Amino acid sequence: MNFLNSYRRALPYIMGNSDSKLVFKQGIFKLSEARAIAADDPYWKGFWELPESTEDVFSLFSPADIRRTLDTSLPNLETLILALTTRLNILRNHPSFPDPDIAPEGDALNCIRILTRILPFIYAADNLESWEEKFFWGVRRRRTRKGQLKPEILFDEAHPDEEAKVEAQNDDEFEDVKPLAEELIDTLIDLLFFHGFTLPLNERSKVKVSYSIWSSGVGCNTPMGTSKELESNRTEVLKLLLALSSKAMYMPANVLPVKGVKAISYIATCPDKQVVLSTLCSLLNSTLKYNSASWRLPYDHIVIGDPKQIYVATCLQFLLVLILYPIPEESRGPPPKNFFRHFLGRLHRPQDFQFLVDGMTRILHQPLQVSSLYLPGSQKPLRWAPEMIMLFWETIQCNKRFRSFIVDTDRGHDFVILMLFYALEYRTDPARQGIVRMCVFVLQTLSAEDNFGSGLNKKFERQETLPATIKIDHFNGTYADFLISSIHTLITGSKGKLDAIYPALLAIVNNIAPYLENLNSLACLRILHLFSSMSSPGFLLANETNHTLLTSLLESMNAVIEHKYEKNLRFVLAILKSRKRLEALRNFTLESGQEEIDRLNQLRKDPEGSEQVSSPLRSPRNGSMDSLRSPLSARTPSLRDVPEESGNFAIGDDDSDDEDHDQQPTPSQSSISNHNSRTPSISSSIDDAVPLQLRGMSEKARGKQPVGAPVFGSRVNSMSSISSHPPGMTGSNGAFTPSAQWIDSWLPSLPLHTILTLLSSTPNDTPSKTLPSGIDPSPPRIHLFEWSPLSLGWYESLLWSFIFASEMAAQKGTTGIWNSTAIRLFRVEKEAARGPSLMKPMGAVDAVGSNIVQRIGSLSLRGGPEGQRPPAGSVRDV
Repeated sequence: MNFLNSYRRALPYIMGNSDSKLVFKQGIFKLSEARAIAADDPYWKGFWELPESTEDVFSLFSPADIRRTLDTSLPNLETLILALTTRLNILRNHPSFPDPDIAPEGDALNCIRILTRILPFIYAADNLESWEEKFFWGVRRRRTRKGQLKPEILFDEAHPDEEAKVEAQNDDEFEDVKPLAEELIDTLIDLLFFHGFTLPLNERSKVKVSYSIWSSGVGCNTPMGTSKELESNRTEVLKLLLALSSKAMYMPANVLPVKGVKAISYIATCPDKQVVLSTLCSLLNSTLKYNSASWRLPYDHIVIGDPKQIYVATCLQFLLVLILYPIPEESRGPPPKNFFRHFLGRLHRPQDFQFLVDGMTRILHQPLQVSSLYLPGSQKPLRWAPEMIMLFWETIQCNKRFRSFIVDTDRGHDFVILMLFYALEYRTDPARQGIVRMCVFVLQTLSAEDNFGSGLNKKFERQETLPATIKIDHFNGTYADFLISSIHTLITGSKGKLDAIYPALLAIVNNIAPYLENLNSLACLRILHLFSSMSSPGFLLANETNHTLLTSLLESMNAVIEHKYEKNLRFVLAILKSRKRLEALRNFTLESGQEEIDRLNQLRKDPEGSEQVSSPLRSPRNGSMDSLRSPLSARTPSLRDVPEESGNFAIGDDDSDDEDHDQQPTPSQSSISNHNSRTPSISSSIDDAVPLQLRGMSEKARGKQPVGAPVFGSRVNSMSSISSHPPGMTGSNGAFTPSAQWIDSWLPSLPLHTILTLLSSTPNDTPSKTLPSGIDPSPPRIHLFEWSPLSLGWYESLLWSFIFASEMAAQKGTTGIWNSTAIRLFRVEKEAARGPSLMKPMGAVDAVGSNIVQRIGSLSLRGGPEGQRPPAGSVRDV
């Protein structure tokens, strides 16, 4: 059948007609034929005139069709892309667009849909990387108006000596134009603000493109008005912009922060302030104005395909792609600036901050709300809750005023509870470990502020209204008490899944310790239980970095004693009751440690003795939420419960689980094995690219940092880096074997002076009311984290996994934008009969992100030697 004749006969029919679908499918088959199709062939019109919906494009233009065209007829694909972008540009500049008869919006939408469909497959093809670079980003020349009007010379009789003169004349007939990708992005940004297409029609205005903010909120007090059609068109344009930016998905995590994505760089460095501000505020307001309470459907998953939710999620995701993006630095000139992140950091009006906080908490607080409108079990978080956590984290990092607004008000308490809720809710879910880690990093970012620690001393009212997953029965204490108890649960109740972020959890305690007052009995018990666990020989000798966790905890205990002794006599009493364990630590040796391990192992073999060595917090249910969150009895735990000699509990240990009879390594051991078994997509250079350390800096020291030293705005935010320690011995199987020399390298530097002075000055275990002599308070120290390519690679893989999972969920795992493409940034795992495991908000990043964060997370809280640098060939710092 002749395609053109069939196409003309099909025009009167809608796309729902099966004959019309067949015509379009035949046109797709023709695209992959070896014969090149001329650019002026009417055939190309079928691609923007025939389809009627996104589903038509994605279902009929299959992955096999796209790959076949890429393999057999690349020139035809080039012509198709040029035809689509040219048609889109013509429509954008047409004075009648979007007139349904002269310049229909359906043509523009189909051009957008087909480009969205094919771009990921181009990015995924290794053999097309150089072609894609040249085709989309190469300099182009276009015939000028003068050249178009010049008559064509059929027979050239010019002499050779006149050729140079003719060539010079021909230069006037051509002009340099923007690369194809830049032209396409400019067209799409304009289409986001086009009257009658994405903005309400304004017949009185002769200007078609108006950079007006879509919704009231930041930068706009007057609502413009919108409709489902306008929001649907915005969604289509934003999805193509996401597809253009998604080349990030097809790079390894160690390459992405260094190489970057040209499409995102071009958008983020846009010099037009009006374009940046209008786009930033439109995306921000559209996201934060959403109110799920206006819906009367109780189950979020019932309306998963709701266009409004898809629109809001797409706005949030593209906003995050822009503000998270670290622009690769060039070798010369000043570092480029991400203007979207820059202007987000320049917000300063209190009403704007209040708008941000209200919108963020509205989304994040949904599963905590108890309402008669919800049916039992329907309190599900919105699917973009992880992205909202990410937006909150980015805003407190890049906007110092907003960070102060949060910390200096009670809103800071709300976000502490929200972060703890998501962290505790997902702590044992392998598919959501990235969310847990991010929540912990958010808390550490907040804890670096002085006022944050002081504010936590406020009494936590109405704790009983919290969901059962995070509620502590019979709790009576402050926000600080609740935070410390929750951190204890994350460490001891995660079954070893969170060992990568133990340093970050302890850094939170370390940052707030100098400001804590009146710690209740439960918090004191939790701290001393952590000390008992971390000072046990089984934990200290498990790998070469566990002692740094003990160091961090001891520094926290010292800070409470040195700065708030009089306000924490209950905590001092708890320390005095742990005298034996503390005094024994300074005499710790390899021999005594191994003897203790052998003794405890022997006790475990004895049914009666095994009860003596189990942890006070280990329950028969092996870490169930009830047993971990609730005290051992209805009464408030007394200081007699503080573990003493038998506190051998290995953090995260779950060895009493009889379901798995294989010998499972303890978390402290598995952390070492994880380093040795690296994900194939993570090169050795990534493992060697150790982040630089910004540990334990006092306020005075921070003030003396040289110009250009990392600050919050430059992505200083979280954990500490891996330190360099004298090695132990490595066995034939690669496992760590401790040595006496290794113990001697760190044992004398344990910060025991303050505690031992306290113990020696209080022989009768009755604390004095004032700080004993010989204890000199040291300045409070802040534990910060400097972003590096290693951590940025994890962070961006986390974001793109959210985007991928969201798209798969919205399309029910069938016709997603990136479905059936070879993604490298993270691994997509599929389950039999259930489809991709990424139907959950997190999961895509685990293969790469878990390995990266494991490397970051085993970061100790002690800096490496001065002058230490990554080895040659490692990824440079951003």
